Amino acid sequence: MKIFVAGATGVIGRRLVPLLVEGGHDVVGMSRSPKRADGLEALGARGVAGDVFDAGRLRRLLSDERPEIVIHELTAIPRELEPGHTVEQFAANRRMRIEGTRNLVEAARDAGARRLVAQSYAHVYAPRGSWVKAEWEPLDLGPDVPDSRQLNVLALRELERSVLQTPGIEGVALRYGTLYGLGSAFEEGGTVNTLVRRRHYPIAGSGAGTTSFVHVDDAAEATMLALSGPDGIFNICDDRPAALKEWLPFYARLVGAPPPRHVPALAERVLGNEHLAYRSTLQRGASNAKARAQLGFAPAWATWRDGLRSEFERAAVA
Repeated sequence: MKIFVAGATGVIGRRLVPLLVEGGHDVVGMSRSPKRADGLEALGARGVAGDVFDAGRLRRLLSDERPEIVIHELTAIPRELEPGHTVEQFAANRRMRIEGTRNLVEAARDAGARRLVAQSYAHVYAPRGSWVKAEWEPLDLGPDVPDSRQLNVLALRELERSVLQTPGIEGVALRYGTLYGLGSAFEEGGTVNTLVRRRHYPIAGSGAGTTSFVHVDDAAEATMLALSGPDGIFNICDDRPAALKEWLPFYARLVGAPPPRHVPALAERVLGNEHLAYRSTLQRGASNAKARAQLGFAPAWATWRDGLRSEFERAAVA
């Protein structure tokens, strides 16, 4: 099949493109950077430079290529989080998910694409009831939700609407868990790695907030499965959601960092760290049961403990 990958040089795109090529597909990868687009040739794909916000050029690119499937791995996630400024910092990513997704979906439809597989996010569920959520459960929206979070969840909901409700397109939204592995924030020098080493990532309040992890290679494999599986929404994560008070000390020990500090959640909110306080106290994890049953997803790294340990053992050898 001919497959067009938008965001082909991103964290997941870099792992996905070789899998697509090995699978015998004709792969065209788009990057905003002409240099990075040219680098895709070494992976066996053709690279094109394009900006998802330039709707006219995007439409021409897709029209020229006429792919059967389009994969959306575009994000604009900030490299570093600044306390008290998360609303502004995530503005570009929200625009990517709303306007960028709309442009890509419309261009794909007009070019005759049959299916569109898009990157979404698993930690969007309302913090009520069980700590591990299925795809049908409500999102974290409502008058009591802080703007810094609600705006991001609304952007994801709009992304999924564009992908799933466009006539003529088989839409698949993959709600990836928190990514780790090559190129992620958990890699040596990544955002989370740096914060933990500096002891700037504390356990706020109870630390019961739950994270569902997924290795970048497992995320790429799940995307491969979504090429021919059913449409709809799927949580893509490992088998072991973990409370922050469990995974954060483990990760700190793994990278040789000092133990994380324990602080009151209210103190973090007063300092403008609502994003971190939420992750530590209220965030819900996600179940991969639907993806296992309907996509045949079986993560190679079934638990974050094994996956993270393996990553740092690999880095030590390298």
